[in-house]
Amino acid sequence: MRYYGLIGKTLAHSFSEKFFTAKFKAEAIDAVYSLIEMDDIDSIDKVIAERQLSGFNVTIPYKRSIMPYLDELTEEAKETGAVNCVMMRDGKKIGHNTDIAGIEATLHWLDIQPNTKALILGSGGGSKAVQHILRKQEIPFMVVSRDKQRGDISYDELTNEMIDSHKLIINTTPLGMFPDVESAPNINYDAISPEHKIFDLVYNPAQTLFLKHGEERGASTMGGIMMLQTQAIASWHFWNK
Repeated sequence: MRYYGLIGKTLAHSFSEKFFTAKFKAEAIDAVYSLIEMDDIDSIDKVIAERQLSGFNVTIPYKRSIMPYLDELTEEAKETGAVNCVMMRDGKKIGHNTDIAGIEATLHWLDIQPNTKALILGSGGGSKAVQHILRKQEIPFMVVSRDKQRGDISYDELTNEMIDSHKLIINTTPLGMFPDVESAPNINYDAISPEHKIFDLVYNPAQTLFLKHGEERGASTMGGIMMLQTQAIASWHFWNK
């Protein structure tokens, strides 16, 4: 029996346990996947030992703060500055970022046109992975953050003209995530047009208020479920490579 799990602060929104439980059953894999809520990341070594974890995923708010506790990082983790997947090997904790695969899959589905510019809402771990992919695909972007020092501009500085000229808008914040489903990033949605592509990393609910605002204005939208499934499969391959 092998043990895996998801580490985060609040995990009521997560589908990961259901996803991996179904996968293990369908493929007759002798493994268990659990949700592991932690008030702080300082006790990570104790949790690994007690749970006998062979690997685990990491979510909000620990994608960046877990990094000092790891023994090694893959190139993807180094380049993004965030970790969402950890493998145990020979007593070492090896950090990786599989969000990259999920973001790439979603952007491919959205069919981003040449010369598109992007707005990234948020500056946390998910934002770092998005920034990495956009640089790789040579898509210019601006990061909008509550803390201007962590982004390019603050929400107060985001103008209608900026929204209009950036046809790809990606929400990397937890706003709108269950159970806080009535929240959404504080931008002027009336500046969104049918030419926009709207991507929300949140996957629960399937249609966030952010996506609903985009759809109401004719934009193409995609939630985080494709990203979730792609990164989960990539995590499994990483754990077993």
